Amino acid sequence: MATQQTRLLARFAVAPSVIMLFIWMIVPLAMTIWFAFHNYNLLDLSTYAWSSPIFTNFYYFVTDPGFWSSIFTTLLLVGSVLIITVVFGTLIALLMDQPFVGQGIVRLMVLAPFFVMPTVSALIWKNLFMNPASGLFAWISSLLGLPPIVFFNNHPLPAIIIIVAWQWLPFATLILLTSIQSLDEEQKEASQLDGAKPLSYFFHIVLPHMSRAITVVVLIETIFLLNTFAEIFVTTNGAYNTANLPYAVYLAKASSDIGLASAGALIAVVVANIVSFFLVRLIGKNLDA
Repeated sequence: MATQQTRLLARFAVAPSVIMLFIWMIVPLAMTIWFAFHNYNLLDLSTYAWSSPIFTNFYYFVTDPGFWSSIFTTLLLVGSVLIITVVFGTLIALLMDQPFVGQGIVRLMVLAPFFVMPTVSALIWKNLFMNPASGLFAWISSLLGLPPIVFFNNHPLPAIIIIVAWQWLPFATLILLTSIQSLDEEQKEASQLDGAKPLSYFFHIVLPHMSRAITVVVLIETIFLLNTFAEIFVTTNGAYNTANLPYAVYLAKASSDIGLASAGALIAVVVANIVSFFLVRLIGKNLDA
């Protein structure tokens, strides 16, 4: 009886939080679905009605000339950042696993970018590093006698990829470093006794051991990278074919067409689920190993 009363009390105590979380998730989703099937423009509320045909907003969003470009930009951004963070995260994790003077300070400095807000990070890179007149890279170019690189005009998408990868590299490094440090000491000693070379040791022992950690990094980063927005808004404002799918939804919202923006948001959710599904099928099996 005491156990049943304790369970009831625990459920009663948790119920308000669960109900609030449920409302916080379901109400916006329900409103988005509702508006997606309506003509709803904030500049002309007299036109508010069910869209006819019913999928008009979805049709207009998908047939927009920038839709497929935004899909390509989204996938290219996500794929490039994943490759950069996993490859360089592995290399940095291997270096940080070695004993050296000031190891704690170096680890703190490597992890610091992850705690910087995306907007602040984009502003730092735009004004302090990539500014063609007064940025750090422009100063280095002048020392070498080379013309400055106008990143956000000539190479806008690679510049954004660098910024986003810089933000997520600490996360990948932290997860991969933890995986490396969990490697069994007996395996290390056995490989040393067998005279395994560094490359053989890495590819046959370290890398297989890191497969689960790499899977976690890819899955978590993909979820967040599909929603990249601030870096694009601050740097290029969606120009030069840098608008991804979330930014395309923002443009629809900026035009005050709530119905079109809601349809775009639902399409973005579907695309995110499709990408996540294929990732789970491709690499998620490592989590069950």
